[in-house]
Amino acid sequence: MNLSDVNQGIQKFKPRTRVGRGPGSGHGKTAARGHKGNKSRAGWSRKPTFQGGMLPLVRRVPKRGFNNKWAKIVATINVRDLSRFEAGTEVTTELVREKMVGHRFDELKVLGDGELKHGLKVHAHRFSATAEQKIKAAGGEVVRVATPTPVEDKKVASKS
Repeated sequence: MNLSDVNQGIQKFKPRTRVGRGPGSGHGKTAARGHKGNKSRAGWSRKPTFQGGMLPLVRRVPKRGFNNKWAKIVATINVRDLSRFEAGTEVTTELVREKMVGHRFDELKVLGDGELKHGLKVHAHRFSATAEQKIKAAGGEVVRVATPTPVEDKKVASKS
């Protein structure tokens, strides 16, 4: 075998099959689509959920509940999670998003599970009653961050 024989007979680009060009081509008349039926018609496409006439899985599986796409995403952390920060640190929502939660949220709520050994200044949108007590008992400070309210649409008076 010679090195020049290695790629012998290999075509880089295969020409596309031309269908519907007469009986001599082997793909004439029905153009390899068969006789009648949906697939033989122009413009036919099957729905992605179609399962051969059987009731699709999408329709067989029960739907439960309601998903409110406008609901606020509330991230929660516990008092024990705050003990990671050094004494006297100002714990802001940005710091919590960066160091602890790791995903987008609209509001941050601090819950009261665990103990806090040192005082911190904690900024959050919401606090549970026990969390607030524990933070203050440790010598810390609770700062409630205001949630931005959506600006109401003002109707423009039309001139008549």
